[in-house]
Amino acid sequence: MGGIFHAAILFLVAAGLQVIFGVQKIFNLACGSFYALGAYVGISAVQAFIGAGGPPGLFLLPLALAGLLVGLVGVVVERGLLRFVYDRDETFQLLLTFALVLMLEDAIRMTWGTAPQSTAGLYLVYGQVRLLGATVPTYNLVVIGASLAIAAGIGWFLTRTAFGRIVRATAENREMAEALGVNMASVYARVFTLGTALGTLGGALVIPATAAMSEMGIELIVEAFAVVVIGGLGSMRGAFVGALVVGVLRAVAISVYPELEMLLIYLIVIGVLVLRPRGIFGEVAV
Repeated sequence: MGGIFHAAILFLVAAGLQVIFGVQKIFNLACGSFYALGAYVGISAVQAFIGAGGPPGLFLLPLALAGLLVGLVGVVVERGLLRFVYDRDETFQLLLTFALVLMLEDAIRMTWGTAPQSTAGLYLVYGQVRLLGATVPTYNLVVIGASLAIAAGIGWFLTRTAFGRIVRATAENREMAEALGVNMASVYARVFTLGTALGTLGGALVIPATAAMSEMGIELIVEAFAVVVIGGLGSMRGAFVGALVVGVLRAVAISVYPELEMLLIYLIVIGVLVLRPRGIFGEVAV
């Protein structure tokens, strides 16, 4: 169950990565930094909530709200930086998002310091339940349920709403969508903000189960890109399946032979690249 919990968090970050690439064709290396930013802001929000006398049982409200609100940094990044490199070579986009990784990491250190931070005692505030013969923290089930609901919500948004159809049309053919009158600046800003908010929400939701560290974003980037390679670039179904594969594989490796944790993931990635270079679900548009 620990692996599925990790997969649920990983899915949120990878889904943000996929939706941004699917529409804007940008490899957002900063997705891990947004995840770390969500974690730190989530901790501050919960500490402020508890410090103001809020009941610990309701800590999920400020935590999720902080994760979503800090996602608005995506508007600033997209409008302030990324829009200037859309028509440039992909190298410029990679360098810009990598620079964001370094800047956000330094900003986190300057704001919260270098010592790990955590929401001590809140992880088990909802207790534990017995499931399939194992004892599972109820919080894990809450996050897994939330992640499934978000996956269903994204599917509904992309297929059942007018803006979702615009997003899909833009992903399929940007020039045609633009010729039909679609406001690309608005679509790009909203899509990038959505992708950022998914990452920051993932960081906020994971934090009761682990400590926040400034380098946590770097570690997650590797796993997020493994998810993308396994599932298929630009595919939301791929993000879901890839996250499940990486999350469960990581948990099994940790419980059996921890030294093989990342090696197993890399082996799966290499196997997919050799047998199916476009990933399990191929080149599927968002």
